[in-house]
Amino acid sequence: MKDTLTDANFPRTDDLRVYHLGLKAGEVANRIITVGSPSRANGLASLLDAEPKPFVLSSERGFLTITGRFRNVPVSIVSIGMGSPNMDFFIREVRECVTGDMVIIRLGSCGGLVDIPVGSVVVPKASVAINRNVDFDFVHPEDNREPAYRISKPVSADPELHETVRKAVQGAKPPQSQAVILTGTVNASADSFYSSQGRQTSFPDHNEDLIAHLLQSNPEAATLEMETFHLFHLAHCWSGHSAKNRPSATAPLTTGPVKPVMSQRETSSQPVPAPASQDTVIKAAAVQMVFASRTSQDFIKPNEVSETERWTGQVCSRSPHSPVDFRP
Repeated sequence: MKDTLTDANFPRTDDLRVYHLGLKAGEVANRIITVGSPSRANGLASLLDAEPKPFVLSSERGFLTITGRFRNVPVSIVSIGMGSPNMDFFIREVRECVTGDMVIIRLGSCGGLVDIPVGSVVVPKASVAINRNVDFDFVHPEDNREPAYRISKPVSADPELHETVRKAVQGAKPPQSQAVILTGTVNASADSFYSSQGRQTSFPDHNEDLIAHLLQSNPEAATLEMETFHLFHLAHCWSGHSAKNRPSATAPLTTGPVKPVMSQRETSSQPVPAPASQDTVIKAAAVQMVFASRTSQDFIKPNEVSETERWTGQVCSRSPHSPVDFRP
């Protein structure tokens, strides 16, 4: 660890960068597209305006942030890796680096639970969490009174943003694309790629009936991945917590330029930023690309990945800028 950290409760370096993402105020926009892989982030960055030159920061913890403008509107692309813990780092730390409302769209890959071809695109209206029950005795399953896996209640995407993204996706599919557009479904975010998604490995996971149980308890379930639930959950918690104190007229998101600068090392005499105002909301939605079919066992080809990432990336870059999202 190269930097001196302050405040074990919410660590920052002495030049006021958050611990895991490495960002400070001014280096990330209120409008964010979050992805899992750096290659996808760099592909989306090619859609940004050439001027001003985008700001790029890779943290020691593996997070990549690219901040620039799309049609002169500030936007950040943040690659977070996989899983709900990384989503938690991302949302909590970015929330402390910006003022005002936030819009976050997740663009990620998923597995399809319904009979649609790989390369299809799903815009889920809600998500549930699947968690491995560590109190279940996986070695002696006959001795258990608890289920091996727990499935949560659903949490919804922001209805307004979801509708904006849904319309944008349906209107943007290239004429030559064979992709199916599926909307209004429920996603499931698992705490692992293998056991909690019903995949069979050499471990005694006792998950043979997990997918069937998921579909029985959530008939609208269509996709499996690892991040969307936590995004929707934290956005809901933040916005619900602030709603009782929120004025009737909502404040717009910051529309001025974001001018990130990688400055020389600053001193610890700088004032620590004030906590993020609770009179704000976080709007969250998701666009999911079906990379694997759990019904046919097909897996997407590299050329299909590039094509799908490009046109869905354009949708996500445009969607947060719609007037429906930002009221005066």
